[in-house]
Amino acid sequence: MKERPLVSVIIPARNSEGTIEKCLISIKEQSYANLEIIVVDNYSSDKTRQIAKKYGAKIYLKGPERSAQVNFGAERASGKYVYRVDSDFVLQPDVILEAVECCEKHGYDAVVIHNTSDPTVSFWARVRKIERDCYRNDELNVAARFWKKEAFKAVGGFDENLIAADDYDLHDKLEKSGFKIGRTRAEEMHTGEPRTLSEIVRKHFYYGKSVWRFILKNPKKAALQLSPVRASHIKGFSKFLGHPMLALGFVVYQFARYTATAIGIITARLEAL
Repeated sequence: MKERPLVSVIIPARNSEGTIEKCLISIKEQSYANLEIIVVDNYSSDKTRQIAKKYGAKIYLKGPERSAQVNFGAERASGKYVYRVDSDFVLQPDVILEAVECCEKHGYDAVVIHNTSDPTVSFWARVRKIERDCYRNDELNVAARFWKKEAFKAVGGFDENLIAADDYDLHDKLEKSGFKIGRTRAEEMHTGEPRTLSEIVRKHFYYGKSVWRFILKNPKKAALQLSPVRASHIKGFSKFLGHPMLALGFVVYQFARYTATAIGIITARLEAL
C-alpha cells in the first residue's frame, strides 16, 4: 500500500480497569501504525478513563449500551476505517494490517476477525475456546467488526435497540446491502471470560431480556444463529473428542446459558404486559 489510511479503533468500555490496559497495549503494538484510539466509556466508576488517557486515547462518555457507544464513537472517528474492539480483547500484532490489506488490496468493505477465548482464565474459558474455534471460517455464526466507515454508515451502524446479537444484526445488514466481507488470518483473544457458572447464567439472563428483539427482527436467520446445536458444532466435534471433561462442560454450559436466556425472554415479556 502506497498510502496507509487512518484506522479509528473504537473501544466501548465500562468499569474495564482489569482488562483495558492489555487491550490498549496490543493496539499500540500493532504492525500497522496509522491509528487513532477512541474509548467511549459508559460512566465507569473505576480507573478505566485514567488508563485510556495514559495510552493516548480520545475519551468520550456515552451509554447506555455498547451498540450506542460504538455508533457514537464512529460519528467522531476521523478514519477511513472503523474497528470495534471490546475492552477485554487482545489483538495479535498483524490484525489491523491484514484487515486494511483485505480492503485496500482485495476490495472488501468489511472484515471478519476470528476471536477466540483465553484458555488460562478458567475451566469455562477452555470450554468456550473450543466452541469459539468451531466458528473459524463459519459463514453463519460470524460478525464483521472492521468496516469501511462509509459502509458502516450506509447500513445505519448498530441497532441501538439490540443488546444481544447486535453484531450479528449489523453483519446481516452489510450482507443484504451487497457489501463484500473478507477475513484475516490474525486473531483477537477474549480475556474477559467467565470464571464461574453463575457468571454465565447472569450474563445470559441479561441478554435474554433483549434478544427477543433480534429474533423478531430476523426470525429465520436467528433460529439458525441462536440454535444450541449448530452445524459448526458438529463439524468441530473432533475438537472435543480428546477432552471429555470439556465436552461434558460444553453440555452443562449450553444448558445453563440457554435456560438463563429463556428465563430472561419470559421475564422481559411479562414485564412488558
